Amino acid sequence: MTKSDLRRLYRQRRRDLPEADRQARCNAIEQSFFRWFTGQNFTNPVVHTFLPIEKQKEVNTWPIVRRLWQMPGVRIAASVTNPQDGTLTHYEIFPDTPFIPNPYGIPEPPDNSLFIIHYSLISLVLVPLLAFDQRGHRVGYGGGYYDRFLDQCRPDCVKMGLSLFEPVAKIDDVYEGDIRLDGCVTPGQFYSFPKN
Repeated sequence: MTKSDLRRLYRQRRRDLPEADRQARCNAIEQSFFRWFTGQNFTNPVVHTFLPIEKQKEVNTWPIVRRLWQMPGVRIAASVTNPQDGTLTHYEIFPDTPFIPNPYGIPEPPDNSLFIIHYSLISLVLVPLLAFDQRGHRVGYGGGYYDRFLDQCRPDCVKMGLSLFEPVAKIDDVYEGDIRLDGCVTPGQFYSFPKN
């Protein structure tokens, strides 16, 4: 299937998902993510996360963020969207950070240069998506913000998707600028994708 077909299909699948089912899936994703994360050898990692758009029924990352805040040495970053040039600016976030929804409904931290996190410092990115395939390609909302961001990250930065649904076999219209995931967490499984 093409990205536009998958975008349409998975938006509808999210809309059709009962809220109790979505919450159960989010809880399973959180548990699976932390089983993986605590087994990694990150040293004082900077974890970049997307913050959920409620109206899009995205994976709820707030429980993950709250648990990460309690872990010694872990710093957490989230982005502010810059529609003028299609980029993201990254800021460290804290338990007392105020968040304001942007025009897309994304909760964003204040634009405060004191807390800017350069992309070169980021160890792990939790990547939003609508769908992904068995080779680690993803379908986002079509703006290209994350592909541009992930292309700037260090080679050893781990790109981890979070998905409410299992993968499709193949996304038909992948192109050279698409950045593949290193792994993806779903309610039922943890997927790891080889580099080649």
